[in-house]
Amino acid sequence: MKKFVAFVLVLVFALSLSNLALAAEKIRVGASPSPHAEILNAAKDALLEKGYELEVVEFTDYILPNTATESGELDANYFQHVPYLDDFNAQNGTHLVSAFGVHIEPMAVFAGKGDTLETLADGATIAVPNDTTNEARALLLLQTLGVITLKEGAGVTATKLDIVENPHNVNILEAEAAQLPLMLPDVDFAVINGNYALGAGLNPIEDSVAIEGSESPYLNVVVVKEGNENEPFVAALKEVLNSEEIRTFINETYGGAVVAAF
Repeated sequence: MKKFVAFVLVLVFALSLSNLALAAEKIRVGASPSPHAEILNAAKDALLEKGYELEVVEFTDYILPNTATESGELDANYFQHVPYLDDFNAQNGTHLVSAFGVHIEPMAVFAGKGDTLETLADGATIAVPNDTTNEARALLLLQTLGVITLKEGAGVTATKLDIVENPHNVNILEAEAAQLPLMLPDVDFAVINGNYALGAGLNPIEDSVAIEGSESPYLNVVVVKEGNENEPFVAALKEVLNSEEIRTFINETYGGAVVAAF
């Protein structure tokens, strides 16, 4: 009898979710597979209760989710930090805005053929992302770690041309961010974005030789086309993605490799 009652309760719950889905407004959000899509998937049930059926569309690059949001193919995206968004708009003439922030992914340095930065060999190769803001972020981290020195004033648009001191004569190899984990066996070190590290099974806390501090300004945000930031679906996304439930999910799932920022 107890099993029958339990079955009925499960059936009623499933039917309730089904009815909610039928009445729900569908929203499409583009995201990197990890951690962004995972966080969004954890928010689906709560969003459904608010009247929104969330479809998560995964991308493995940093270009298409923004162009799809600009064109209206996506309602929003969640994969990037604010400096990248600002640079993308400037370079591509897009009209995308940050709706709200969710988390920070500390960028980390991983060893390939090398051992530690303390025993950095002269002429070592260090791979970094080749997009403007993430290359600058990687170089600023290497500067903090004492590997290089950038010219005064070099900031979120710094490139390897801004290096003024390079005591170990390291070779800075620029490459597409998504390819960096695959390149590890062929370079001494690589500075890898948190989402691509996680997607490759690398834990920035446990597996890296160095990592950004918690003061990192690179807040990952939910982005919409300008003019849509006050739409009701955006308010619902913010309420759910900035909830204690999602904070707990982030803390328990990523163990410090992803840090809730709300």
